[in-house]
Amino acid sequence: MNDISTSLIWSSIAIIVMTGCYNTGLFLISRRGFRRTRGPRDQRFYVFLLACLNEEKVLAESLARITALPARNTLALVIDDASEDRTAEIAEAACHAAPGKVRLLRRHLPNARKGKGAALNAGIKHLRSSGLLDGRDPRDVIVCVVDADGRLDPHCVQAVDPYFDNPRTGGTQIGVRMYNRRQGLLARLQDMEFVIYGDIFQSARRTIGSVGMGGNGQFMRLAALDTLMGPDGSGPWSDSLTEDLDLGVRLIAGGWTNQHCTSAAVSQQAVLDVRRLVRQRSRWFQGHLQSASLVPLIVREVPTRPALDLLYHLSSPVLILLTSLLPLSFLVAVGGTIVGSFEAGYPLVSPMWVIGPYVLSFTAAYVYGWVYSRREQGLGLARAVLLSHVFIFYGYIWFAAGWWGLWRMLTGKQTWLKTART
Repeated sequence: MNDISTSLIWSSIAIIVMTGCYNTGLFLISRRGFRRTRGPRDQRFYVFLLACLNEEKVLAESLARITALPARNTLALVIDDASEDRTAEIAEAACHAAPGKVRLLRRHLPNARKGKGAALNAGIKHLRSSGLLDGRDPRDVIVCVVDADGRLDPHCVQAVDPYFDNPRTGGTQIGVRMYNRRQGLLARLQDMEFVIYGDIFQSARRTIGSVGMGGNGQFMRLAALDTLMGPDGSGPWSDSLTEDLDLGVRLIAGGWTNQHCTSAAVSQQAVLDVRRLVRQRSRWFQGHLQSASLVPLIVREVPTRPALDLLYHLSSPVLILLTSLLPLSFLVAVGGTIVGSFEAGYPLVSPMWVIGPYVLSFTAAYVYGWVYSRREQGLGLARAVLLSHVFIFYGYIWFAAGWWGLWRMLTGKQTWLKTART
């Protein structure tokens, strides 16, 4: 029993240390300054794609934000994916209120509701067939995917535009925040999650060359998207449940550079119910499992340094499933060790049984708290660090989502688990 307990303890520690070293390395890299130069200003055209399915509760506010952007050359294309509510009606009203700034594409069953990727591909096809892009150089057309609940910062175009002065920039991802983050602890933790991911992991990946594209607030050069078109004329987005992850990897494999912009963000609606949150994350997890098909492409086409990071990132589902077994195995191992020490006649009572697990589990909380306090100025460092301790436990949501996503994949369920709006 002691041998098994010892093995479990050291296995748990090894995985925690490995993950901690990786995260620490990315944190240190993310603190490095990133310089970009402003080249000759080109007149670029920004198209915002909003794939919508029953989004009447949030669409109007998002369109109001887009049409109010100070940038001149912009267009919002609402892709109504056979909604059953007032989504199309709201989009049509926006078309009349801002003529030339909003367009509506209505899709109908049975061709609709085939996933977000299919809807976005239909949007690109419509842009070309409608003549809206006639006379425009694809290198100077920037396509931005915005969720129906997405609220873009007013200066987002001005913040993103300089990144496209580099002709090899294929995509730029901006930060993501939760606009209802003050509506309870769960919403606040989701906001912290996206801030930490953007300010540490995405910022570090600018240097590594492995920045990922998110499903909200991703800006892409149309010329780069054109290189991802399938031989059968299919669009650049795949039918994966995480089509954004797939797209970002294929851009890098195609020789394009992905950037991350920290000076602008898109705010979206946090999920306020734990079950709905796990449901959402199970879809993301299942999409990551599907992304295993990208491994040969990465090994074949991506340079070594970004390839190693992308492969580690794509292995995260396996690490999550393994890590989900650690808390129970760790408790079993510790319990076995304590029982064995009593049976041997020397009770094992040491402060290290408290200090050791705390250091392994919560050291990152101080880093996360510091990073988040810099974004959420009114929170304060002390409160942010305390919140980060709760954030560590919040991460266990991924364990439930991971096993749910794996079960869906093993049972052949590929339906889109759409996040419900409130």
